[in-house]
Amino acid sequence: MPELVLPSQRYQESFLAAVREAQADGSGLGDTLTWDVAALEADFPAFLESLRRFEPGRELPEGYVHSEALWLVDGEEYLGRVSIRHTLNERLREFGGHIGYEVRPSARRRGYATLALRLALKRARELGLERVLVTCDADNLGSRRVIEANGGVLEYEGRVPGHPVPLRRSWITL
Repeated sequence: MPELVLPSQRYQESFLAAVREAQADGSGLGDTLTWDVAALEADFPAFLESLRRFEPGRELPEGYVHSEALWLVDGEEYLGRVSIRHTLNERLREFGGHIGYEVRPSARRRGYATLALRLALKRARELGLERVLVTCDADNLGSRRVIEANGGVLEYEGRVPGHPVPLRRSWITL
């Protein structure tokens, strides 16, 4: 059964395969278009540590909020990731919201994004959040369905400064 876990060395091989997939596909997984797979392989522990840089208790760079990175895995297979921001700043209220999620290309259209968001909402409840903002590009029909399936109520659809396509902002009450 898929679950959200802390990023770990245990999933290195599967994670790197997912990064290669996304690079070949030209889509998703955060910074995969700029990640150097050879560098990740050479020092995966440093990469894992970098994923923890915004966790509570750590000093934040200006303009950032505390957040946590979690991976959706099934057994040894990395399926995707979620980012849970514990608070919102002005920019996240406009674009990004509390929760971001991605699924590796080979695992898409199989319900994993809906599950990842559902599990992230459970974690957000544990953090004491009463409602969360989730955003997606207006033309991303898959993400729209994922958000709606998890109770998202549309607040706004339109242009946001600095973003090339119209955006949808939806709230989910926990």
